[in-house]
Amino acid sequence: MHCYVCAQKGKETVAIATCIVCGMALCQEHLIRSDIDMWEGGYPVPRQKAKKKLPRILCHECYSALT
Repeated sequence: MHCYVCAQKGKETVAIATCIVCGMALCQEHLIRSDIDMWEGGYPVPRQKAKKKLPRILCHECYSALT
C-alpha cells in the first residue's frame, strides 16, 4: 500500500500506517501520532471524557478536526 498524500503528488511512498478516523494510508512524513481525548458512554452520545488519553495515528486533516 502507498501513502495517499504522496500519491496525489505523483510519488510512490510505502505507507506504514492508516489514519484511525478516515482510513487514509500514510507514510512516516504524513502521519501524526498524538494522544487524543477519548469519550465514554452509551450510544448515540458519549457522556463523559475518559480519564486517560490514548495514542492514535491520524492524518493532518483529521488531526486538525479533532484538536
